[in-house]
Amino acid sequence: MNVYVRRFVGVALFFVAVLLFGTLGFMGIEGWSWQDSLYMTIITVTAVGYDEVQPLSGVGRAFTSFILASGITGLGLWFAFLTSFIVELDLKDVLRRRRLLKEVKRMKDHVIVCGAGRTGSQVVEELLMSGETFVVVERDREKVQELRELLPHINVIEGDATMDHFLEYAGIEHARGLIASLSADTDNLFVCLTARDLRKDIEIVARAFEEENVSKLYRAGANHVVSPNASGAIRMASFMLRPSVVSFLDVATRSPDLTLRLEQETVSETSPLAGKTLADARIPQNTGLIVIALRKLEREGNGEEYAYVYNPSANTRLDPGDVMIVLGKPEQIQELRKYVNA
Repeated sequence: MNVYVRRFVGVALFFVAVLLFGTLGFMGIEGWSWQDSLYMTIITVTAVGYDEVQPLSGVGRAFTSFILASGITGLGLWFAFLTSFIVELDLKDVLRRRRLLKEVKRMKDHVIVCGAGRTGSQVVEELLMSGETFVVVERDREKVQELRELLPHINVIEGDATMDHFLEYAGIEHARGLIASLSADTDNLFVCLTARDLRKDIEIVARAFEEENVSKLYRAGANHVVSPNASGAIRMASFMLRPSVVSFLDVATRSPDLTLRLEQETVSETSPLAGKTLADARIPQNTGLIVIALRKLEREGNGEEYAYVYNPSANTRLDPGDVMIVLGKPEQIQELRKYVNA
């Protein structure tokens, strides 16, 4: 923007210099008053073509021709400045969109956040704290600009998340999850329908303001639906009934200093921990983490169900597909991921 300011100031100073030079010239050559001299200079510089203020001498006509040429030059500079300003702004937006789409196209297993309002902004903050790769889709231009100014390094797509092509721009074919946090339940419903139609296996988390819309969002394709009213009520009651537990969970899940985190890690089929017991895996000894629970996959007939094992014993076996829920510091969690995927 400093380049535009310098160009504008340069053109403005050029016009001021021509006006000043012309006014003084007419006063000196023709002996006119400064009002007549300034007016004659203005109509000459702008090439308006009014009649001469007073009859001109031969020298005055030559001087007027020089002022006219200077004015046309100044107008050319002014139009060139406006044209370059408009073209460069449009080109800047085009290049930014192209660069953004290229970056998103290279992303894998990222999260798509639909909506950057109050809830969406908190989701973005949590994803940033967790080091997660994500893309934001927001249709409000002001919110998009605010996000780009506050967090210039994140990927923000300006568009309507209820439309197929904007989710495709966000890389839904390679994303691992989508969070629908738009301001209206109907919009979140459309996002779920669109996302589920584009990807049958994507994980979808949606927000519902009204309790009666929770079941509709599940039917539309959401895997999980969060109701701020219900969760807020549970949290308020928990503060009254078990304040120490709530404070601990705040530290474990929302600490701004990231001193302690609750995280999960899946045991893959190729993991060196697959088939071992917790005693053999020695996770606390190798990483310093505490294994709080395991989510184990149980196949019944043609279906799949999950069962939680809380405070698992040392002889609990880690099978492929099991999800470990652990408590510890971020660096310890990173160490676990290296250990699990070694």
